[in-house]
Amino acid sequence: MSDKAFEHLNYGVEGDVAHVLLHRPDKHNGLTLDMIDGLSRLADRAAKDRSLRAVVISGDGESFCSGLDFASTADQRSRIMRALVPKRRSAANTFQAASWAWRNVPVPVIAVISGHCYGGGLQIALGADFRFAAPSADFSIMEARWGLIPDMSLSASIAQLTTIDVAKRLTMTGETFSAAEALGWGLVSAVADDPLAEAHKLIAAVRERSPDSVAASKRLFEQTWYNGSRFAFPVEQALQIRLLSGKNHAIARKAGLTRQAPSFTDRQF
Repeated sequence: MSDKAFEHLNYGVEGDVAHVLLHRPDKHNGLTLDMIDGLSRLADRAAKDRSLRAVVISGDGESFCSGLDFASTADQRSRIMRALVPKRRSAANTFQAASWAWRNVPVPVIAVISGHCYGGGLQIALGADFRFAAPSADFSIMEARWGLIPDMSLSASIAQLTTIDVAKRLTMTGETFSAAEALGWGLVSAVADDPLAEAHKLIAAVRERSPDSVAASKRLFEQTWYNGSRFAFPVEQALQIRLLSGKNHAIARKAGLTRQAPSFTDRQF
């Protein structure tokens, strides 16, 4: 990855948890095109690390992310137009992949939100599996204020979380809403004074389970959520057969029978 793509993104691993930090605090972590390109590449990097049990995405400073920094992209129209073209072997383009690529990481991805979570920042958060927000966090589908629609995968992610009238209202108006309202609409998983601590509680609970069953659970729902039983049942069957033949299932089974703490091997999925 180019140095520019990493310039405002920090990636580090502590134990079995990868931390992705949006690092442009003076601009409330407003997104540049390099950051957008870098996010999908970091997702690919995390997906390949079989030792990980979770990924935490957060913002440096006061805010999670204030959305696309239009000032930084004013002279990059040709690059923007190229980024709107879908990538090979994928329906997603560069903008959409920055958010949606985290769905392909076979561990829980958790967005920890404080301050502003606007536009592309909200879409990155919705691309995560879970969102823990501070009570003072505020949100907006900001694109309406620029005469645009959200184009970083929100049409897919928000449909899994809330009703169509809420999605239309927030997208049409661009209004700012609170963490409490986001919770009521299903757009965040929890609101807590210390959202990072809540994220680590969830990680601790997931860590007690087989990394393969966790990965298979995520894949199960990512592949079947929009589909009926005719498609979902074969996916269920294939994943379960693969789990039954894996080492971590044997470890989990033995631990359950002996009531001892399991010691899992690296993820096989």
